[in-house]
Amino acid sequence: MFSTHKVFLFPLFFFLIIFQCRADQTSTLVIDASNGRPIPDTFFGAFFEEINHAGAGGLWAELVRNRGFEAGGPNVPSNIYPWSIIGDEKSILVSTDRTSLFERNKVALRMEIFCHGSKHKSCPHGGVGISNPGYWGMNIEKGKKYKVVFFVRALGPIDLEVSFVGSDDGVKLASTNIKASGRYVSTWKKIETLLEAKATNHNSSLQITTKNRGVIWLDQVSAMPLDTYKGHGFRSDLFQMVANLKPKFFRFPGGCYIEGDYLRNAFRWKDTVGPWEERPGHFGDIWDYWTDDGFGYFEGLQLAEDLGALPVWVFNNGISHHDQVNTSAIAPFVKEALDGIEFARGSPKSKWGSLRAAMGHPEPFDLRIVAVGNEDCDKFNYQGNYLKFYSAIKRYYPDIQIISNCDASEKPLNTPADLYDFHVFVSEYAVWKEDAGNGTLFDIVHMVSYAPLFVNSNDRKWTPDAIVFDSHQHYGTPSYWLQQIFTESSGATLLNSTLQTSSSTIVASAIEFNSSQDGKNYLRVKVVNFGNETENFRISINGLHSEVQQFGSTKIVLTSSNVMDENSFSEPKKIVPQRVSLENASTDMKVVLPPYSVTSFDLLK
Repeated sequence: MFSTHKVFLFPLFFFLIIFQCRADQTSTLVIDASNGRPIPDTFFGAFFEEINHAGAGGLWAELVRNRGFEAGGPNVPSNIYPWSIIGDEKSILVSTDRTSLFERNKVALRMEIFCHGSKHKSCPHGGVGISNPGYWGMNIEKGKKYKVVFFVRALGPIDLEVSFVGSDDGVKLASTNIKASGRYVSTWKKIETLLEAKATNHNSSLQITTKNRGVIWLDQVSAMPLDTYKGHGFRSDLFQMVANLKPKFFRFPGGCYIEGDYLRNAFRWKDTVGPWEERPGHFGDIWDYWTDDGFGYFEGLQLAEDLGALPVWVFNNGISHHDQVNTSAIAPFVKEALDGIEFARGSPKSKWGSLRAAMGHPEPFDLRIVAVGNEDCDKFNYQGNYLKFYSAIKRYYPDIQIISNCDASEKPLNTPADLYDFHVFVSEYAVWKEDAGNGTLFDIVHMVSYAPLFVNSNDRKWTPDAIVFDSHQHYGTPSYWLQQIFTESSGATLLNSTLQTSSSTIVASAIEFNSSQDGKNYLRVKVVNFGNETENFRISINGLHSEVQQFGSTKIVLTSSNVMDENSFSEPKKIVPQRVSLENASTDMKVVLPPYSVTSFDLLK
């Protein structure tokens, strides 16, 4: 039998259910400040999956949806949704064909314009063409600049107007003209232009129109705000929400997303790297939407680096929800995983490392941990496939830690693993409406993360989630704010403690940590009151080699009087942690715990 070297990896879907129990007595947490266990530096992290339009239409700032016209499938003519046609059938005919210059995404859009100018057979006032609303409306803000890129060819000269227009009121927010001779655009040409918005509309569309008769092809139409984080393509406000959690690791890109409902729709990393316009995109059949894969393998590695977190790459192991590759035929998948590691870590002169370098990152990424599949342990071929991956990766990259999907919390594994992946489907970290409760706080795990991280309010495939957003605004759920209370846990010391209570609604623990904000040493006591009654609580600390300082000691409380309360766009901070001074801070103190609450007592040493 093989045993794991580390304890748990928890991508958490964590709920806490409320117990109805009244406790009239005082519960006591007795803490031995002289004894404890180190919590791993990588304890607290973030888990990203392309679900709920978390990337496409969310963290990835691309404004155009279905930019390559591939979402309708490879056969033509095809559906171009959500693109729409400007003009009637007498003035324009829009179709798709397979004449794109890109070998991995051959579909292009063809516009045949029948009208011309403003006289005989004149075009409508604004011209004819196509319009894209993005992901439930593009956010265009006054004074901000947007880079629009597209590929074009034509049978004659072109005179195109590229505009951002309010979808609800038709007001033009920004516009520019693109003119070119017929000779120049007789073959595919890349057009880049910069638009500066003169007004704001959070529900806008990108329009490409003309008043000239002719035939024009368009492909790979992109619009990106210039103010993405470090120019890396991440929507700045959503990036900051993740950064504020101070994750020590970043698990990506899934989740069930990497498996696919069927293998033909699984996430395959090689299709998501290289120039954006050359990526074929794919239909994520698990969560039922198309993604252009602008947020691909490279972007996940880059995001981890930008967050200052270790990347944890989850790759497909030849298994989906409905089909799987026999172990005897798994070799190509193993090669794909090895190539992926070379892409992340290889020399810029290696085959895949050179592609990474060409994408602007000659230095290797700090990839140390990989996961073989996602929640696949019960699949017939998993353990056989896993051993093939494990053996090959350890042969070429012996330092990489490998995560098994199989749970060793109750009995040892019969396969080798550095960590094992234990999913807890008990809901959300925080008390969330009627589903809150029935959870456990664990003494110590090696890595812990919450999922799903994001949800676009227009496409809630899963509830609950940590961060809710639409085209221009966002808020954190109570679970998001609870995670912030745990951000200092990585690298802290879990102190020995004993909870003396007859209450079934109290859970408590204590850590010692060095604050990342002021560099001072604190003893933090976290207490959860699951119940609907106020609880009396006593903190008794032994073995502390310094006095607790009243000035600088604080209390953080996350609670609400109604278990059904939640945050919203109109009240984004209805339930957020409230920090106040702790006037009675000492080694022996009595406190009161509100119902439905999480309280953190930060005692300055």
